[in-house]
Amino acid sequence: MKTTDQWNFISTWKMSRGGVLRASRLLGEGQRLERAVAEAVKAVEDEASYCSVGYGGLPNRNGEVELDAAYMDGDTLKAGGVMAVRDIRNPIEVACALSKLDRNCFLAGEGAMAFARKQGVAFRNMLTPAAMERFESAVAKAGVPERQEAYDGHDTVCVIGRDAGGSMACGVSTSGLFLKHPGRVGDSPLIGSGFYADSRVGAAAATGVGEDIMRGCLSYAIVERMAAGYPAQEACEAVLAAHVEKLRQIGGSCGSMSVIAMDREGRAGAATSLDLFPFVVGNAAGECRVMAVGQADGRMRVFQPDEEEWKKYEGD
Repeated sequence: MKTTDQWNFISTWKMSRGGVLRASRLLGEGQRLERAVAEAVKAVEDEASYCSVGYGGLPNRNGEVELDAAYMDGDTLKAGGVMAVRDIRNPIEVACALSKLDRNCFLAGEGAMAFARKQGVAFRNMLTPAAMERFESAVAKAGVPERQEAYDGHDTVCVIGRDAGGSMACGVSTSGLFLKHPGRVGDSPLIGSGFYADSRVGAAAATGVGEDIMRGCLSYAIVERMAAGYPAQEACEAVLAAHVEKLRQIGGSCGSMSVIAMDREGRAGAATSLDLFPFVVGNAAGECRVMAVGQADGRMRVFQPDEEEWKKYEGD
């Protein structure tokens, strides 16, 4: 991926490829950016095998699937989000509806679910037999760990979009940490931490351990770096590196964190504290690439893995 490449979408993890292809097609057909971003997120929410998002998401320590989602319009800086909701088939739809409100646009728990019912969105039991089996096995084997880590191989789905007119938006969705405390909220639905979009500058989003991401408001910090003239890639690297170093200095360690960004010209960037973090870029012409970023000799390397390299990576 060259720094001069221009894209309409960037999203987290390999699992988002199908959603980016769907969004690219919709944007190419002239559909609104909001719908394209939401459909990209919904493609992941609806897939049971992606156990960190939506249907099939891994449950909290009570065996319940609680979901968070958010959406931000970069033209208006208006955003909406839901937190700790249950049985909403596509939380991103509710987040989009809330983003159009001037007040009461971030809702949690029963209040968010009541709003969703009034909107007429679909409800379903989001706990799959496979997720329940994984929950029971984990609890029987080791109980509930004191310190949870982000799910290995994939985590929050984050989709940043840009249309031909320069409008930008960001949508995110997650089931949060496996075996989390009921009611726990991570960075994903919190504006400035899990996501931020400003069409005048660009957009950024984060995935990983929310408690550590929130301590640096990483998404807003990256957009501010781009506003100061940093290219998207440099902004991602600089903000993440500085935050990881700060957390290590004050606490000795930090959880896994990965970030993506796109500037208003469609130039993308990504950085990670992992050995390898996959992300997807696509455009309205139908081109879609699964890329990766990782640490190599003390520097961040962005590349397009070949088939042999992907064989070494077991995640989605």
